[in-house]
Amino acid sequence: MGPLGYPEMVVIFLIILLLFGAKKLPQLARGLGKSMGEFKKAKEEFEHEITRGEDEATAKPKETKPHTEETQG
Repeated sequence: MGPLGYPEMVVIFLIILLLFGAKKLPQLARGLGKSMGEFKKAKEEFEHEITRGEDEATAKPKETKPHTEETQG
């Protein structure tokens, strides 16, 4: 199945128009736009976290003192 062309998009639009009606289309489009914006924002935040985690993992680890157990007695 290849990419959608102009005729397919027109058919899909007409089906949506019949299902929801002309009055609901602006609300539907607005909701879809907001959803896409939120998805893009979440994707960018996720990518930022992954990049930050990679940067922290490749950074030179801090030197720590060896952990010594002290016996109480």
